[in-house]
Parts: sequence; C-alpha cells; structure tokens
Amino acid sequence: MRVSSPLWDALVFAAMVMAECASIGLITLSKAAMSRGMSNFIFIMYSYALATLILLPFACFFHRPTLRPITFSLLCKMFLLGLIGYLVQVFAYTGINYSSPTLSAAMSNLTPAFTFILAVLFRMEKLHWKSSSSQAKSIGTIVSISGAFVVTLYKGPPIMMDPSSSNSLNRLHLSSQSNWVIGGIFFAADCLLSAIWYTFQAAIVKEYPEELTLTCLYSFFGTFHSAIGSLIAERDQSAWILKPDLALITIVYSAILGFGFSVGTITWALHQKGPLYVAMFRPLGIVIAVVMGVLFLGDTFYLGSMVGSITITAGFYAVIWGKSQEEKLDKGIGVTSLESSTERAPLLQGN
Repeated sequence: MRVSSPLWDALVFAAMVMAECASIGLITLSKAAMSRGMSNFIFIMYSYALATLILLPFACFFHRPTLRPITFSLLCKMFLLGLIGYLVQVFAYTGINYSSPTLSAAMSNLTPAFTFILAVLFRMEKLHWKSSSSQAKSIGTIVSISGAFVVTLYKGPPIMMDPSSSNSLNRLHLSSQSNWVIGGIFFAADCLLSAIWYTFQAAIVKEYPEELTLTCLYSFFGTFHSAIGSLIAERDQSAWILKPDLALITIVYSAILGFGFSVGTITWALHQKGPLYVAMFRPLGIVIAVVMGVLFLGDTFYLGSMVGSITITAGFYAVIWGKSQEEKLDKGIGVTSLESSTERAPLLQGN
C-alpha cells in the first residue's frame, strides 16, 4: 500500500538521492579498481555473495514474525529477476571499463524513457494526453533524454579540471575516448535491461511486499548467476584471490552500499512510488558523476556537461511535478468518494 504525505514523500526523495549517490560512488570506485586490474566478473560475484551474507540475518530478524510463504512461483520470478540484474551489472561495468563514469551517468538517462514506455504498456503509469500531469511526465522525459545527448555529443570548452591529477589518470581518460562508442553500446543495453528490471521488480514487490526478503533473494540468485558467468569468462586463477587493496574495498562498498542499501532502497521506493519515479532519479547521477570524476579520476568538466546537467534537472523536476499532481488528483478522488459514501449511509439506514 502506497503512502502519500509531504513528510513521507520527502523521506522517499531523500532516500533515493542517497541511493543514487551511493551508486555513482560505486561506479567511480569500481572504475579506479578496474584500471588497476580488477576483473569485473569476479567483482560482481563477490559483491553479490557478500551482500547475501549481510542481508540474510537482517531479513530473518525483521521479517520473521510476518514473513509470508515463499512460493515456487516467487522463486522462479526472483531467479529471472536475478538473471536480469546480473546482466545489468555485466553490461554496466563492461561499459565503465571501456569508457568513464561520466558517460555511464549520461547514458543512464535513457532508463526513464524505457521505463516510462514499459510502465505505460503494463498500465503501471497513467497516460492521458489532455492531462497536464501526463504532458509534464512525457515532456520531462524527452527533455531529460535531450540533456543526456547534449552531455554525450557536445563537450565545449573546459570549465573545471583537477590540476593535481596525475599523468596516468589523464592518459586513462584520453585512452577511454577511443572506446567511447563501445562503452555507449553497453550502456544502452544496460539502460534497457534496467528499465525491465524496475518494471518487473515493481510487479513482484506489489505481489510480495517484503522488501528486505526480496533484496536478499535477489542477491542470492545474483550470486548464482554471477558464479556461473565468472567460471565461464574468467580463467585466470589469480583473479579469484582477494587481497587487502582497492579491489577488496570496492567489493565491500558494493555489497553494503551498492546491493544492500541501494537495491533495498530502490525496491522499497518501487513499492511506494512505482517504477517511473525511481527511474527518474537516474538523471541526477550525472551531476554526481561529473563532480566525482573531476575530484577522483582526473576528468575534465566541460561546458556541455553543465548545459546538459541543467537540462536533465529541468526534465527531472517536470516528471516529479507530474507525478505529484497525479497523486493529489487520486487523493482528491478518494476523499470525494469517501464523502459521497458517508452521505449516502444515513439514507440507506433510513430505508
């Protein structure tokens, strides 16, 4: 059951902003770790496994009194969701390995468009062309995508760069530009699968509203899929050995803040607000990614990034406004219906 109040909406908003910050921080950290030789397949597997071990006791403790029966149908759905989520991770980190976190955040703005289409097709979102709220959501989605293209295709003069960045980081940034197109293709596939994941997860959590249990099951099946993928893709035995270095820090960060906090928060927000609301937080990631890229990876902040970020933010707030107007309208209809039924009650009793 979705709750709607100004304080509750602010809580969901703040949680999603923190989840997006954690996700972009993970992308930036994983880029630095992969540049030092970390295997993205092994990284994904260990992250899933550690997240499962961390989430299992919490799920048992918090949901044990009210835990609903886990049916075979639910396990099959979570198995498929885990496979989709694993492919999302593979495409995302492969794209990061070829390009940069800034391009990842820019291309992720395709996710709201894909999610909006899927949500409308599966009737999770209302679309009335004569309604101002539907027009705001549609136009906001298009504006956000346009901003993403501005960031990707137009750089312009540099505005901000890190003068203390080392030559190795600068060479890394320049060399990644040669694989920009390959990285973009992987990110486009990641965005499409992410939209499918959001829509599918929203349907599952509506059927089984135990967010922590679902997140634990998702991590478990993600571990299963990633273990098979790692055995096939990674033949170097030394890549499986964990050492106290940046790779281990990245795995722990990914398990706690990536799969644990971010996925759990997204699952909860999907239950509260639906897939489109969650997907529309992806555009904010580009602002975070640009700042982190300049500070930690030696990236340069260009004029195109600033213009695109402003455009993306405008589209984002247009969609949020459309969603809030729909919720107010639905709440008003509910109140009107309740008042009407209350007024009719005495008449029925009199009869």
